[in-house]
Amino acid sequence: MIYPDTAICVAAMEFAREHSPQVLFNHVMRTYAFGRQAGLQRDAEYDEEMLFIGAMLHDLGLVEAFIRNDRFEIDGADVAAEFLSKHGYSDKKIAVIWDAIALHTTPGIPQRKQPEIALLQLGAGIDVGSVPKTLLAPDAVEIILSEYPRLGFKKAMLAAMAEVVRRKPMTGVVNLMADVGRERAHLHIPNFCDIVDNSDFYE
Repeated sequence: MIYPDTAICVAAMEFAREHSPQVLFNHVMRTYAFGRQAGLQRDAEYDEEMLFIGAMLHDLGLVEAFIRNDRFEIDGADVAAEFLSKHGYSDKKIAVIWDAIALHTTPGIPQRKQPEIALLQLGAGIDVGSVPKTLLAPDAVEIILSEYPRLGFKKAMLAAMAEVVRRKPMTGVVNLMADVGRERAHLHIPNFCDIVDNSDFYE
């Protein structure tokens, strides 16, 4: 897989590799690769270094060493900002990467923001199944999967998220309209577990 090999990109990748189990590291690599492919499909203009760094660091809030007191997305964004600040990265770019990580599970908003934020969400979304992988060329998807296999990602990701929400139940309050729809309008609104379990990847 082609990725930017600047010093900060290599450092971010090694930081993610050091602190993540292989199944999660493969996910962040696929997130970048899928996001990059989505950018090519859209003919988007974006900072590839920033997209790569954001992808590498976007799930650190699910890693034992970095579980703090907030939603996992915010914990991860804070860790990423601290890491980048220590490496002398631009404050302006750190702010965009913080938003990309903090918002990557939020529907709608990232697609209205900077392209690095939008593409990070698309890349992660394709990998978990909330964005159809048909957005990308099938051969590109297969090449990415062959280089960074899923390794039982569906179960591993949901287990990691369940462990975090067990410790911090209030951080699971994500979308009040879904709760209202289910409880008061009696709608069948798929939850995140439904989305991941039924994503169009075979494991």
